[in-house]
Amino acid sequence: MRISAIKQQVKRADRYSIFVDEKYTFSLSENGLFHSGLRIGQELTEEELELVQQTASVDKALDRVMGLLARRPRSTWEIESYLKRKDIAEDVAQEVLATLRERGYVDDEDFARRWVENRRLLKLTSTRRLQQELRQKRVPSDIIDRVLQSDETDEKQILKDLIARKQTQTRYHDTTKLMQYLSRQGFSYGDIKEALEESSSSSPQAW
Repeated sequence: MRISAIKQQVKRADRYSIFVDEKYTFSLSENGLFHSGLRIGQELTEEELELVQQTASVDKALDRVMGLLARRPRSTWEIESYLKRKDIAEDVAQEVLATLRERGYVDDEDFARRWVENRRLLKLTSTRRLQQELRQKRVPSDIIDRVLQSDETDEKQILKDLIARKQTQTRYHDTTKLMQYLSRQGFSYGDIKEALEESSSSSPQAW
């Protein structure tokens, strides 16, 4: 068997189609092609071709995951789930994960810290809600605890700010509805009651 052609893809200029005996057989990324050492005219045994195809499978799956990570960081479980949905063979998936860990792209503690920092910047969120979200991403409990313990955000101030924001909306002039909303956001009843009392006492009095 002979490598008869190596062609740059039209839609993906960073990937190359490999032809064996004039037939398209697999593709590789530019980096994958470089490390494979493949060249036009190279003769391959059946065993060598199988090995290269295995490498190509890992390369393609890794390329897909890198596209996923480009949108936002992911937990280990999210990446594993993605690979399963794409019907990636277990041995290929494990090799992809190993490569990602080696390159620092998969790190649940780093993911959890980034998640908390991002959520704190974008939304007034309770610690309990953050804990629930990280659990949904299957981040290990010890990592969640460690990351949230290091978060120095003033939870009570977050709650006060959220109350002030929601009280500008007519539907939340109803205290019961406001309390129900805050409870769904993960704040405790005691903290909600205390914050509402402080908000009420600090509101301008009508004369």
